[in-house]
Amino acid sequence: MFQQVRRCGMQLMKPWLIKTQLRRICREMLQAARHTEKWMMWWMKLDQKRKHLRWICEATDEEETYQQQYPVPSSFSMWDKAIAKTGVSLNPELRLVRVEEQGKVNFSDKKDLSIDDLPGQNQSIIGSYKQDKSIADVAGPTQSIFGSSKQHRSIVAFPKQNQSIVSVTEQKQSIVGFRSQDLSAVSLPKQNVPIVGTSREGQTKQVPVVDRQDALYVNGLEAKEGDHTSEKTDEDVLHVKFNVDNVLRKHQADRTQAVETITWKKVDEEHLYMTEHQIGAAEGQMVVNEDELSITEIGMGRGDKIQHVLSEEELSWSEDEVQLIEDDGQYEVDETSVSVNVEQDIQGSPQDVVDPQALKVMLQELAEKNYSMRNKLFVFPEVVKADSVIDLYFNRDLTALANEPDVVIKGAFNGWKWRLFTERLHKSDLGGVWWSCKLYIPKEAYRLDFVFFNGRTVYENNGNNDFCIGIEGTMNEDLFEDFLVKEKQRELEKLAMEEAERRTQTEEQRRSKEARAADEAVRAQAKAEIEIKNKKLQSMLSLARTCVDNLWYIEASTDTSGDTIRLYYNRNSRPLAHSTEIWMHGGYNNWSDGLSIVESFVKCNDRDGDWWYADVIPPEKALVLDWVFADGPAGNARNYDNNARQDFHAILPNNNVTEEGFWVQEEQNIYTRLLQERREKEETMKRKAERSANIKAEMKAKTMRRFLLSQKHIVYTEPLEIRAGTTVDVLYNPSNTVLNGKPEVWFRCSFNLWMHPSGALPPQKMVKSGDGPLLKATVNVPPDAYMMDFVFSEWEEDGIYDNRNGMDYHIPVSDSIETENYMRIIHIAVEMAPVAKVGGLGDVVTSLSRAVQDLGHTVEVILPKYDCLNQSSVKDLHLYQSFSWGGTEIKVWVGRVEDLTVYFLEPQNGMFGVGCVYGRNDDRRFGFFCHSALEFILQNEFSPHIIHCHDWSSAPVAWLYKEHYSQSRMASTRVVFTIHNLEFGAHYIGKAMTYCDKATTVSPTYSRDVAGHGAIAPHREKFYGILNGIDPDIWDPYTDNFIPVPYTCENVVEGKRAAKRALQQKFGLQQTDVPIVGIITRLTAQKGIHLIKHAIHRTLESNGQVVLLGSAPDHRIQGDFCRLADALHGVYHGRVKLVLTYDEPLSHLIYAGSDFIIVPSIFEPCGLTQLVAMRYGSIPIVRKTGGLYDTVFDVDNDKDRARSLGLEPNGFSFDGADSNGVDYALNRAIGAWFDARDWFHSLCKRVMEQDWSWNRPALDYIELYHAARKF
Repeated sequence: MFQQVRRCGMQLMKPWLIKTQLRRICREMLQAARHTEKWMMWWMKLDQKRKHLRWICEATDEEETYQQQYPVPSSFSMWDKAIAKTGVSLNPELRLVRVEEQGKVNFSDKKDLSIDDLPGQNQSIIGSYKQDKSIADVAGPTQSIFGSSKQHRSIVAFPKQNQSIVSVTEQKQSIVGFRSQDLSAVSLPKQNVPIVGTSREGQTKQVPVVDRQDALYVNGLEAKEGDHTSEKTDEDVLHVKFNVDNVLRKHQADRTQAVETITWKKVDEEHLYMTEHQIGAAEGQMVVNEDELSITEIGMGRGDKIQHVLSEEELSWSEDEVQLIEDDGQYEVDETSVSVNVEQDIQGSPQDVVDPQALKVMLQELAEKNYSMRNKLFVFPEVVKADSVIDLYFNRDLTALANEPDVVIKGAFNGWKWRLFTERLHKSDLGGVWWSCKLYIPKEAYRLDFVFFNGRTVYENNGNNDFCIGIEGTMNEDLFEDFLVKEKQRELEKLAMEEAERRTQTEEQRRSKEARAADEAVRAQAKAEIEIKNKKLQSMLSLARTCVDNLWYIEASTDTSGDTIRLYYNRNSRPLAHSTEIWMHGGYNNWSDGLSIVESFVKCNDRDGDWWYADVIPPEKALVLDWVFADGPAGNARNYDNNARQDFHAILPNNNVTEEGFWVQEEQNIYTRLLQERREKEETMKRKAERSANIKAEMKAKTMRRFLLSQKHIVYTEPLEIRAGTTVDVLYNPSNTVLNGKPEVWFRCSFNLWMHPSGALPPQKMVKSGDGPLLKATVNVPPDAYMMDFVFSEWEEDGIYDNRNGMDYHIPVSDSIETENYMRIIHIAVEMAPVAKVGGLGDVVTSLSRAVQDLGHTVEVILPKYDCLNQSSVKDLHLYQSFSWGGTEIKVWVGRVEDLTVYFLEPQNGMFGVGCVYGRNDDRRFGFFCHSALEFILQNEFSPHIIHCHDWSSAPVAWLYKEHYSQSRMASTRVVFTIHNLEFGAHYIGKAMTYCDKATTVSPTYSRDVAGHGAIAPHREKFYGILNGIDPDIWDPYTDNFIPVPYTCENVVEGKRAAKRALQQKFGLQQTDVPIVGIITRLTAQKGIHLIKHAIHRTLESNGQVVLLGSAPDHRIQGDFCRLADALHGVYHGRVKLVLTYDEPLSHLIYAGSDFIIVPSIFEPCGLTQLVAMRYGSIPIVRKTGGLYDTVFDVDNDKDRARSLGLEPNGFSFDGADSNGVDYALNRAIGAWFDARDWFHSLCKRVMEQDWSWNRPALDYIELYHAARKF
């Protein structure tokens, strides 16, 4: 380059070539920055010989030389993000011209913002970076002409903010982009380097600074008058000319001379800051705004001691002498089109800036160095920075891939947590052993993890330790964890939005389909009604006349308009012969609109006989006129002439209505009416559904709160409801646990069912909380926690544990960014409501499954396909598959029952084609069913987390699984067994208890009652009592179609009053205001038959009414109750009704219409009757046993017990199994109804507000399932 400068200095200057030569020299000077002293010397010589300079190089030669000297960097192949981040080198034949406004460069063609047809919008001239984007394809505000994006960046190429016209980066990087961080083009001391600039307010001042060594002065000039045009903008942009003459002259100026309006700013040792320059030029000249101020950025080395003074005027090029214009073509670039991060350009693509030959030498040296050290790999740049592109070189010969034809890198960032990628390596030009690829390092990275492999099974993973490279950037491990949390939250929000959109579309499609089906149904109904009407009208037309001799006739009226007819009537010898008034009560078309015409008759004196007439205006669509004669208007008539009960019918004269047109119009009218009725009905149902959903949601929230408070005598939290990302206090009362009296209590906690990525928290010694027995521990709940899990122990390391009898303590956490890992649960049962229901087992299978499914888990049911199956309750039933097992083919059908997926197994041996559920060699049939169900699960690879079997009938599942399937693909499955009634199949139940993982029965009290049973006692440690619930959709007085008036707890009195009247009317009971006691039961010994009979008599003696609904499987008991019914109906007629059958729709009316429901069972595992009664606002009267004791709290005796569970008393109960106990409870109940009616009504409201649905039991079962999976 220096030889070229010397040659140019000897020649006569050609002004028209100044532009190209100066441009070339400036760029070459930048490349020669390491030879700064020579550069400065030749600049001085160039100034001395200014008058003799002539440019002898032709423009075209110069451009060719420039292209040879600065070839366009070659493109490289890398994964998509790296490509997106790589700067694009532009063709050097760029034509830079005038700028019209701040931050904008104008070019001739606005449509093509790129000079060299680069893809994408908002492209730059030079092609550097803005943050992580190439200038060639990234938009950004207020960008530099030459591609510098940050504030106070050098036009030529330095990245840091607030940099000087002559400055060095904080890392002291070289302009030419060498990897070493302390290479510089100009070596200057760092201390107290004065620098030039204008303040943000545009003010200037002169502050002389003397360097401790050789100082460098950089003078910032305000534009002189006549040399610039100032435009006042938001940033006070100043436009300035660049004058080559001034540049050369000022090189020889006194270095200490202060130039007018110079601003100095002191820079400390660590950073070079440049105040905001705002420079401008008249139209046609270059503009540099505050984001682009630095004109030339030259690095400063440590050892050089060159003093130099450059003013901004020196760095200006006169537009008269040098214009960066090669022709008259002009282009316009929007200010947002050029945004560069030069540091990223230098760091990310060093080949684009460094001389290719120098780069090659440097890389060769690195390769030789790493090869000699037997390093398997190295990267360039050696310091890897975030948001950049690096070259990775891999020595294949030193690894397991030495003989493999393909080398692929597989990696990710930040401990394999971020952006997994693969990229194929290619042979590099550094030698046969080195393979390379380019990788983009994202800005979120602080560490690069990777391995190499051959694309198949051969790996090089650094001795099982993987390869790892640290990355410099703003991210670290803690910040990245926070970033991941936020990223996960955004992902969840996106997924939630997508799922909501999918559901919305599905719902819209469903509604559209239903609307079309409903419309077709309405049209079909309209056609059907038209057909019926047509037949009736045709029959009527056959009877219609225009007159009947000497009785009546019709003629067109001559006194009125043409639409009026006159009807004549001769009352002589007719029923109205002696009436003083004659009236017509009429209609049309076989009374299609009922009574619609009423006219009075007047005496006709001009005809023989007793004739009367009336003028009548028939409706336009009338084909036939229908009427009777009466002695008064409608409502006041007593005597009628109705043609011997056939009415009178006349064909209207001069009728312009065609029969065909009439029926078309009539069908449209009917269709419109039916459509309106349907819409009104749908709107009513929608409102009811919304209110019902709100009621259920409120009840569910109350239940959750009660669930959190249910252990308050042992443990609770403050706040009660835990939110992710917050701090919570856990308060524990050891005096009510196995840790009572222990000197220390340690708290052990984790999250997400002990599966949180960070593991269990360190044990925490609990401290006293206040003066009571409570101990406290404080926990920081992570943002991705959805469940908090904990136990307590007496020592830090071990000792006695309070783990809630093996269940652990679990509290749900709301607002988590993580979602629970939901389970797959399969129920294997022989009953399911409503398709195969015999007793309460079928209700539990359906209701429990729905409740758990509502919590997000996948729940399915496997059921035998009985020939007596109620298939009308199965939606979309179809053949799923067939498989062979047990010597027969088994067809599998699938359908939806109550929104649950149900598989029906149908063995072709006819085993379930016996016409009933029970009673036909049940042991053999159900054993075969259980085994075939497990085989079906295995063959279909369902791999459920839980298999739930019920009662003796599906108990074989427990041992068949352990014996045949526990070592199969179903090895992780756990078996849960529920006992509904221990009275049946105790042998099978005992065997299932041995093999199951967890077992339950249907209430806590019943679990204690049967704990000593031989089938239970050996396995008490895995036996729990969980209450059953009721289905709130089936038993809902607000949406119940079997009661006359829907009601909630808000209008329970009015609703039950209407239901009572309907019940009394249906059974012929006296319509009196007395209490009604309802009894809905199976008539078996278990249900307390003798107590039921006594309760009936006692209620009748107390002036109440009784309604009983039920039947007995034992024909002797059934006959006994038939005789009792006959006797009672005779003696207490109108006060008692016994309906000895099962009728579920009728049971709804009895629940709603009764004031009390009595359940005097001798034993009751759970009982649903009392729960349904409370749902309908009826007060339960029960015997204290099993689930009855767990759900009914006596208003006089159980206040404390109820409130300890977060409830209020809700009924009447009694001990014993004799009549005295029944009398004790029944007398108090009926007495309260008569004597304290307001209190009784409040009690009805209270019991309706209590939640006895599956909301709480479902939570308990979920905890049980999780506890089973722990084993």
